[in-house]
Amino acid sequence: MRIIGNIIWFIFGGIILGLSWALFGVVWCITIVGIPVGLQCFKFASLAFFPFGKEVIYGGGIGSLLLNIIWLIASGIALAIESFVIGLVFCITIIGIPFGLQCFKLAKLSLMPFGASIL
Repeated sequence: MRIIGNIIWFIFGGIILGLSWALFGVVWCITIVGIPVGLQCFKFASLAFFPFGKEVIYGGGIGSLLLNIIWLIASGIALAIESFVIGLVFCITIIGIPFGLQCFKLAKLSLMPFGASIL
């Protein structure tokens, strides 16, 4: 089920969300200071492309909190809104609810990506 879910996800929404994360990663990597943030974006782009069967664990300390605040102002709100709107569109139908839930998982991740890890 995980493989089929990921294939369907990639075709109908994952490619848009994954490319968005990758685009923000490229923008952050343009500056030397933003390279760690860009690398985090690329890590989560892979999750956005294929989210089924993966879990996000949140943690971190003060450093993560400060980076999350900067991230939220600079890039996080746009990615969260995009994920939330796509999730709402998926949740209109009963068949799309699992895909909508994955979008909501990515929307939460968009708001606080630092200190999070993927299992």
